[in-house]
Amino acid sequence: MAAATVEEIRANAYVGFDTITQQIEHKLLKRGFQFNVIVVGQTGLGKSTLINTIFASHLIDSKGRKEADEPVRQTTEIHPVSHVITENGVRLRLNIVDTPGYGDQINNENCWDPIVKYIKDQHSAYLRKELTAMRDRHIQDTRIHCCLFFINPTGHSLRPIDIIVMKKLSEVVNVVPVIAKADSLTLEERDAFKQKIRAELQYHNIRLYPFDTDENDEEEIELNESIRNMIPFAVVGSERNVIIDGKAVRGRKNRWGVVNVEDEKHCEFVYLRNFLTRTHLQDLIETTAQIHYEAFRSKQLLALKEQTNPRNAQ
Repeated sequence: MAAATVEEIRANAYVGFDTITQQIEHKLLKRGFQFNVIVVGQTGLGKSTLINTIFASHLIDSKGRKEADEPVRQTTEIHPVSHVITENGVRLRLNIVDTPGYGDQINNENCWDPIVKYIKDQHSAYLRKELTAMRDRHIQDTRIHCCLFFINPTGHSLRPIDIIVMKKLSEVVNVVPVIAKADSLTLEERDAFKQKIRAELQYHNIRLYPFDTDENDEEEIELNESIRNMIPFAVVGSERNVIIDGKAVRGRKNRWGVVNVEDEKHCEFVYLRNFLTRTHLQDLIETTAQIHYEAFRSKQLLALKEQTNPRNAQ
């Protein structure tokens, strides 16, 4: 039965309920916001540096060697790091989860399992708190909202293991692929590499974020389509300032010149940052709750129901 159409009425005098958006904003600003990111990729692709560049803060120490005789430093276990960043009165509690470089071993069989398990464990922890009789008013959310998947800038194609890992991850989290250290490719090589990757993703039916929903308006659909046409983002990260025309900018200097991280002609870092923080931050959080967590929750509750209600004897 279709829902009855409700007539829209304009109030004859000012009532004041239009201030509800200000009331919501006030409460949210007091509480702050939570955003959880997991970074996945081979060792040495600059995962820590890019995270620090995106949020304009030193959040994770780089594993890169500072001296030639230093041993290679690697992330050996999944390690979450939390920070609170403040910007114009808005507090963002940022949880960054660094993962071991997958695919670095001789035997890489099921090397993605610990990462997938960690993501599912956060869903499980949230579900347990949600089902508690005396649950907290605001449940601490450690569910992963975004997975930055780092691709080696080979210029050829994705490794078979990259395809497997991305497919596994896309089933449980919002995956955003990035081509790391993109300044190692020419613009022509970069464009050709991006086209190859998009073709491979489509061929293997790997569904990446962002997703369109019935709630999206025409402008949001167009924005999502433009992002899908750009993915994977070809990026360069740098925490160092270099001088260009007397102005300090974040960039990398080499014998051929300077790569300005925030110059759209040099790389797509600005597009990635704007996508993650300025246009899709809230949608990443909502998609995690409404799609990935909801799928996990439904599966767990159905399994629980089967355990508590054994089938009738034949």
